[in-house]
Amino acid sequence: MADEFRAIRLQKGEAGAPRVEEAVLTPDDLMEGDVDVAVEATTINYKDALALTGRAPVVRRWPMVPGIDLAGTVAASRSALWREGDKVILNGHGLGETHWGAYAGLARVKAEWLVPLPAPFSAAEAMGIGTAGYTAALCVLALERHGLSPERGPALVTGASGGVGSIAVALLARRGWHVAASTGRPEGADWLRGLGASDILDRADLAGPGKPLGSERWAAGVDSVGSHTLANLLSMTKRDGAVAACGLAGGLDLPASVAPFILRGVALLGVDSVYAAQAERLRAWERLAEDLDPAVLASLVTEIGFADIVPTATALLEGKVRGRVVVTDVGAATRI
Repeated sequence: MADEFRAIRLQKGEAGAPRVEEAVLTPDDLMEGDVDVAVEATTINYKDALALTGRAPVVRRWPMVPGIDLAGTVAASRSALWREGDKVILNGHGLGETHWGAYAGLARVKAEWLVPLPAPFSAAEAMGIGTAGYTAALCVLALERHGLSPERGPALVTGASGGVGSIAVALLARRGWHVAASTGRPEGADWLRGLGASDILDRADLAGPGKPLGSERWAAGVDSVGSHTLANLLSMTKRDGAVAACGLAGGLDLPASVAPFILRGVALLGVDSVYAAQAERLRAWERLAEDLDPAVLASLVTEIGFADIVPTATALLEGKVRGRVVVTDVGAATRI
């Protein structure tokens, strides 16, 4: 009998809301691809939570197995790039949106989407980083390519209690930046300081309409919020500074003016983690392996079971999840 494995599958429901079901699948059910990966760990990102709850039109093909991140072992390969037994990770490339994703015991994907699991990390640790941490690393690299360094002044991280923000705080602090962390959870101030934040800001200070040009406060920024928060950050960025923007938790709009750009030479650096070039992916994971202290990573992670994915997604959107969530029993869902 063919291998069977458990999966979370989304069916298109009424009014665009997904119907979440638990399914038992076989390899014959999977989509096209030249590498089969036995999924050992996955995670829940903001985009995953949107897909599972239907709060945004993330899923563009039905039915869909969600989950944009996975780490595991190559179970079968029809590509010269990978061999059976290789340890790999996958972030983005439409996984969980247009191609069946990580919330299953087995994933069939394209060989060029995979990158090797960095030696310092286990599958669970890699998913403790996940797309959120990988995106944070891309943001830090973007700021450095722009020529910014800690000597230029402090850096602000918005959404600092979330997955992207918390790892951005840790990575910037590791490189010597004076990091200010903006959060809506004042009770987590000590936790953020433990990650390396020097200053804690209330997110309300940046969340409302602001001036076209504010006082110069930060040389660099990492923003995962968007909307007024990003506009205010730009207005208070120092001359020739830059902000790496990678998220929209606060909204898709950007109610800003051109003043920071034409009067101070501020740069807005867009960061796309989904379809980033392979070389950038490899460099981001190299940086994470270099700079992310294992003890810091452990402090970021909460482990849950496969059955907890859906309720945890709802809690994440309600702001009740801090740091990163890792699902460690994905492979245990596989059976013969």
